[in-house]
This record gives sequence, structure tokens and C-alpha cells, in this order.
Amino acid sequence: MIKYCCTVLSVFFFFFLFPGTNLNASNCSFLAQDNTRVYVSRRPDVNDRLFVSVAVEKKIEEISRLLTNRKLAWMFANCFPNTLDTTVHYNEEENDTFVYTGDIHAMWLRDSAAQVYPYIQLADEDPALKKMLAGVIHRHTKSILFDSFANAFNREPEPNGEWQKDYTKMKPELHERKWEIDSLCYPIRLAYEYWKKTGDTSVFTEDWVNAIERILQTFKDQQRKENRGSYRFQRKTERASDTMINDGWGAPVKPVGLIASAFRPSDDATTFLFLVPSNFFAVTSLRKAAEILTEVKRNFSLAKECMELALEVENALKKYAIYNHAEFGEIYAYEVDGFGNQLLMDDSNVPCLLGMAYLGDVDMDDPIYRNTRNFVWSENNPYFFKGTAGEGIGGPHIGYDMIWPMSIMMKAFTAKEDEEIKFCVKMLMETDADTGFMHESFHKDNPAKFTRKWFAWQNTLFGELILQLVDDGKIDLLNSIDVE
Repeated sequence: MIKYCCTVLSVFFFFFLFPGTNLNASNCSFLAQDNTRVYVSRRPDVNDRLFVSVAVEKKIEEISRLLTNRKLAWMFANCFPNTLDTTVHYNEEENDTFVYTGDIHAMWLRDSAAQVYPYIQLADEDPALKKMLAGVIHRHTKSILFDSFANAFNREPEPNGEWQKDYTKMKPELHERKWEIDSLCYPIRLAYEYWKKTGDTSVFTEDWVNAIERILQTFKDQQRKENRGSYRFQRKTERASDTMINDGWGAPVKPVGLIASAFRPSDDATTFLFLVPSNFFAVTSLRKAAEILTEVKRNFSLAKECMELALEVENALKKYAIYNHAEFGEIYAYEVDGFGNQLLMDDSNVPCLLGMAYLGDVDMDDPIYRNTRNFVWSENNPYFFKGTAGEGIGGPHIGYDMIWPMSIMMKAFTAKEDEEIKFCVKMLMETDADTGFMHESFHKDNPAKFTRKWFAWQNTLFGELILQLVDDGKIDLLNSIDVE
């Protein structure tokens, strides 16, 4: 009797109140009498959500009405608000927003910027959301000024934190101190798009200008023109990719104008320190910073420094980042060292070679990018995996045979043909392990074997993808997807 009542109630809520109604009685799925599956919301109870945006809820209802593909509607409704529901800690009094990455209760500059980025388009419809986004920008500014080499921060100082014994200039306020170029690029991207969408210039304080100065200093320091720079890192670990060789300095580089990145966006150590996609990201980020400095702050001298460094890095990329592949023609290498050595692969974490067009760092039609895109989605890329459940790019962070949904999303974001988009979205829907969420990675032959059940960046990125496809007029395509 209880089971029957539960089923009836679930069907009632689904057909009459979904979307927009959270079902908290169960996280189970049910089958109606006509064998139509009923998908029960996996979101937290309304009272347990960390941040509620009226505009986001309205958008979820709007998209869910458009999507007759019920599994896709369910996944979108679970994933798109996941950052707000579970990771955003907003302090209105201090105009400060701390964003967890998910099951790790720390804030990565990269992850947090990417997590809240899709909400910018709704900021003007929701004053509370707009303030929360400004709080993230303020937190980024404060973090960069505290330590521009750190990738992840604690909400409160933790002197006994997991990585406090790393051999680097570690501090209790830091969760981890891995130097990654993109950690300083993502905050610029977020602030720039926030300004362009809302017109709000209040986030560009003098501290923000100081943070840009610090970013410039850090980038120039890591060009390693006169010495090895001021950053080094070692960790006692069984994972080789968690530490730096050569007493913490990493592999040698020849100073050619590129910026060294000790670690990749995956938090794995680079092989050759000139990480190509991150250097591309630095170029566009510096130019965005220069535009803000010119138009908002009238700080022409600092803007000029940003533009000069961007041009220097861009010219070095043209000279050192391109490889003439026997099968694919001219492609971009993943890492180089200035000595002529080039690493041909791609990692799933963005910035990556596949994701450069998504970030706007190269033109979608750039022939070298198109060649590179074909290369990385092939067995010529050592971290491309293909199995019975799906195909995509992984990386050494998780290892062999583990595909990251993020790579499938990047393929969809940068696809030109409807069939390719449909292929990607269908694969994302079929590899959620019936959870309604994205994961860090899944096994190529078994989606039930996955890592990180709570990884907000992947979830919100999935929501961003579906929103973009709807905006691009792909509703019929989305509704036509059949999942097994």
C-alpha cells in the first residue's frame, strides 16, 4: 500500500507540478502504468538549498517546458542549479561569496569562476543573483592578492589542512598551492563577462586593479627570462603527477616569451612547462583586462602592459606551439619547452586544446584548431578512450580508460553539425549512471564506475550546454534524442 501511494503521488507531482516542484519523499525513480518513466528531482529540499535565485528557477521551468525529452529535462533541472543549491556560501554583509567545488570543501579560482559563469546571463533579472556574482569577483580579487600562485583556498584558515606540509610557501588560508596559469585567467573571464552583461563597474575596485598588477607580475615571473622564477613546489606523495621534478622547479624551459605553468587545470604537474592552451587563455585574458582598465579605470599604462605581454605570448605561440602532424597536418601541441620538445596529447580539463574555441581563445574556424580538434578526438591522443559505454578524453589525474564528461561537453560546444551535437548529448545522458548528474569521470565500458558524485563544475557546465543549445534553436534536436 505504501509503495502504491508513493508511486501515485510521484506521478501526480510529475505531471501536474513538474517542473518547479521538488519531490523530497524519495530519490527513487518510478514507472507509471504506461511504462513512461517518472523522474524524481534530485535537488536538495528547498529549505536546504544554499542560495535560491528566482531567475534561475524561472529559467529551469522555462527550459523544462520546452524539453519533451523527460530525461534531459530532469538532468537539466538537477544539474543547472547544482552550484547554487550546494556550493555557494554568500555573505551579503561582507559582499563575499565562497564557492565550494563540491565534495571538496575548498574554493578553486578556476572551478568557482566556471561554476557561476552560466548564471551571468540571468543577473539583470535577479538583484540577489547579481550581488552573489559580484561577491565571487570580490573573493577572487582578495584571493589573488593573498597569493597569486595558489589554486585553491580554504573558507577559514586550516593549519592542519591536508596539504599544509607541502614544500612551498604554504599558509593555513590555502587549501593547495599549485601554480596554474588558468587560476588567474578564469577570474578575469568572469569579471569581464559580468561587466559586459550587467554594466556594473563597482566590482573594479582599486584592489581589483592591484590584483591585475599582481597577475602581470606573476606571469612575467613565470616567463623565466632571467632565472627560474619565484615558485617551486614539492609534495611527499605516491602520485608522480602531484609533485614537481628538479627539486621543485620542474623541467627546464628556454625563455622564449611563453609563461610556465607548473600544473595543468587537472592539478597534475606539467611535463613541459609551457602549457599551450593555458598560454592561449592568458592572451585573451590579458586583453580583456586591458579593455576594462582602459574603458572603466582609465589606467592606460597598466592596460598597455597587459597588451604588450599578450602580444609577446601570442607571437611565441605562433613560433613554438604548432606541430606538423603526418596525419592531421598542422596542429597545436599540448605542452612545449622552447627547446623544440613538444607533447602531443590533450587533457579533458579546461583550458585544453579541445576547449580553446569554447573559451574564445581561438576562432572556431581556425584551420589549425580544426585539425587539432580532429587529432585530440582520436586514438592518436594517448588520453582518448573509447569503449562500449562511450568515448572521450580523460587524463592522468584519474588514469586509463576513464572518460571525463567535460570533454564530451567541449566537443558539443565546439561542434558545427547537428549529428555531432546529438551524439554528444546522447552520450552524456546515457552515462550519468542513472543519477541525474554529471561526474568527474566514468569508465569507458561501465558508467556505474565513476569518480566524484558531487562535482558542481561538471553539473553546471552541462546546464550551460543545454541552455546554449536551446538558445541556438536546437530544441527539436534535443527532444529527438532517444536514450537506451
